[in-house]
Amino acid sequence: MRQDCKYFESRTYPTGDTVRKCDLGLAPEAPWRCPVGCPKFAPRLADVAWQHGTLVTPPTPLDPSGLGDDDSIAPLLKEASDIVNAVGPQTLAELEAERTRSEPFWKRLFRRPRNS
Repeated sequence: MRQDCKYFESRTYPTGDTVRKCDLGLAPEAPWRCPVGCPKFAPRLADVAWQHGTLVTPPTPLDPSGLGDDDSIAPLLKEASDIVNAVGPQTLAELEAERTRSEPFWKRLFRRPRNS
């Protein structure tokens, strides 16, 4: 990833996991690389000539062996993202059903209708 782009974001969690991403969602092969000749690349200007301390982002992980120049990884990652996003509404519905089942009968009987 181009860490000198103003749309690059990196966050390290207490567990040591680090997320590297493009805020515009234009890097389908994140965290390894940005698209060649990205049309939205803009240099990060706020930290020009700053001295970075120990909070500098960790180095980008090495490219996996299957990551090539054939543009096959972007569609695969998009498909995986679509699968994960498709599960969200179903999971919320299951949690709502569980919450409703665990409510006492009298609360369900006198519940106000929700604004839909």
